[in-house]
Amino acid sequence: MALKDKVALVTGAASGIGEQCARKLAADGATVVVADLNLPSATKVAEDIVRSGGRAVALSMDVTNEEAVNAGIADTVSRFGGIDVLVSNAGIQIVNRIEDYSFSDWKKMMAIHLDGAFLTTKAAVKHMYASGKGGAVIYMGSVHSHEASQLKSAYVTAKHGLLGLARVVAKEGGPHGVRANVVCPGFVRTPLVDKQIPEQAKVLGISEAEVVKNVMLKDTVDGEFTSLADVANTVAFLAGFESNALTGQSVVVSHGWFMQ
Repeated sequence: MALKDKVALVTGAASGIGEQCARKLAADGATVVVADLNLPSATKVAEDIVRSGGRAVALSMDVTNEEAVNAGIADTVSRFGGIDVLVSNAGIQIVNRIEDYSFSDWKKMMAIHLDGAFLTTKAAVKHMYASGKGGAVIYMGSVHSHEASQLKSAYVTAKHGLLGLARVVAKEGGPHGVRANVVCPGFVRTPLVDKQIPEQAKVLGISEAEVVKNVMLKDTVDGEFTSLADVANTVAFLAGFESNALTGQSVVVSHGWFMQ
């Protein structure tokens, strides 16, 4: 019941982890803004949530564009009277060895993962502070917020950066009742991960099966991928945990790949 009548905005919510988070938050009673660069896909997700009895709307948002982010957050507040939960999930993956990693790809990764998290947070917390009700900011990190892997210099750097941002937001937001945490999944079988398998196989010179078994899942306790539901349930828990007792933390959801 903690999320009943709350307003939650999820970025990158047209597919994958973001979509599942949007669906779970709506199922738990929140009004969900499905924000994504791909508006047609976001609209389909929102309409499906509504058909299932939830409350949702779609919103076009480029998280790297400050004007677009500010306009999207302002529209959300105007339409629903506030914003209680921000799930900063938008992200992409580009893999390559450092010596072959283009600067343009590096900047693209930083812009979507870190600039997007900063811009959406900056826009949302102002309204959370002003409401007097506080709120929850949840960043989609990764086991790579704590660990490193080959071929992922930009991704690992960006996901480590989210830990620092969350801790600062937790310190600044605490007096206003705003909590900030990072969810850190292991490998989740999404289109983003499916795309990485052949890419890593090519660069590492191994089979796709070996990438899955010996690269992605080798350190888990059961050889299993983290599920979309695993991640969404953790996001919903943090969104509904209305106490500063749990803020500035990273919650790892990885089948034991990384243990804090």
